[in-house]
Parts: sequence; structure tokens; C-alpha cells
Amino acid sequence: MGITSATPHKPARASNDARLPRGNGRQRAVTAATDMQRERILQVATQLFAKQGYANTTMAQLVRALGVTKPFVYYYFRDKQEIFEALSWPPAVECLTSMDFAPDDTRPARDKVLEGIERLIRATVAHHPAAFFPYRDPQAYRPEYRAAQAKLAHHFYDQLCPLLEQARRDGDLDFDDTRITALAACSLPGFLYSWYRPDGRLSPDEVVAALNKLALRVLGLKS
Repeated sequence: MGITSATPHKPARASNDARLPRGNGRQRAVTAATDMQRERILQVATQLFAKQGYANTTMAQLVRALGVTKPFVYYYFRDKQEIFEALSWPPAVECLTSMDFAPDDTRPARDKVLEGIERLIRATVAHHPAAFFPYRDPQAYRPEYRAAQAKLAHHFYDQLCPLLEQARRDGDLDFDDTRITALAACSLPGFLYSWYRPDGRLSPDEVVAALNKLALRVLGLKS
């Protein structure tokens, strides 16, 4: 039972700099061909990291899986860590800007909260397995990367908490502590790391619907 608005609304651009905080190997010119090669590297690396974890995955293994030379990979990425961060960043941006709405979006706070929560859950599922890398290997990221991700997280809660409080004033939500309620509701997608499988008993849409329903209970949604 996904909850979305009847009319799609374009989200506002996050005030945070959503660029990956690092450069790209020795690559200077970006073309359609280089983008294709870069994406190929990322796809193969995703499977290796998902299966083996960060520490047990080596550049030599990646090169063998790709059937290329190490200089080929180093042209696009400086090292294993940069590949791992490049895979983790898009899910972080999509999840942590899910509460951004256009300045002229005048819908009630309740509607924005419901849409934003579903966006968060859906983005987490859609970016499997890369969305779960931070839960599995939090030690793998550079301090600069962690700082950028923390900035995005602060932005997310700076958007969500006022919406929750407005929805409570409007009589649509019933909860006590705003911050604890926000953290509890948004932690539900994180638990997917320990059990979610795309080919499991529930389809991705069913997983989104089930988690969304639980999140709305945490938020105290009034019917």
C-alpha cells in the first residue's frame, strides 16, 4: 500500500552540495564511451563488494572479473576505496534528499511526510545492494566522505522534523519526541540490510508497502 500524492511534485534541489567528494582517477575528458566503461566497472564491483565485502575484495579480483588490465581501471578510479564510495554516494543522495519539495508545493505537511517517507524506503530498496554498503562496511569510507554524508543526513532531518511538527499541529500525526520519532521511522529501511533479498518471498513493491505501513504507525498517522 504505497502512499503518494495524486499529482507528482518536483522536489526542491537540496541546499547541500550533492557531488561525490572526490575526483575520478586519471580521466580528464568525459564522453559517452567513458561513461559506459565507468558504469561497467561499477556494475562488476557492485557484485564483488556485495558478495565478499570491502576488505575481501581486491583490485586484482576486479580486474580479472572485468577481463582488463589494472591501468584500465585506474584510468577511471584512483583505487578500490574510490570505487566503493562512487557506488555508495548515489543511494545516499537519493535517500537523504527524499524530503525535499519545491518551494511552491503548498500541500499539507502530512502529505509531504507520507510521500517523503515512501521515497526514502523505495530508494533504499531500488539501490540494493549498494544502499546497504554503509551498514556492512562503515569503516571503509574516508573522513571527508563521512562528513559529506553527515551533512546530507542533517539536511534530511532539517527538512523532516518541521514537517512532522506541522502535521502534529494540524492533528494528522500523534507522537511525542520529534527527533526520536523521526529517527525511529527512518531507521526501518536500514534494517533491510540484514534480511532483504530481491528474489525473496516479497516483491520489492511489497517490501516498500510493508515498511511504509510500519513507518506510518511509528509516526502516529491518524486515519
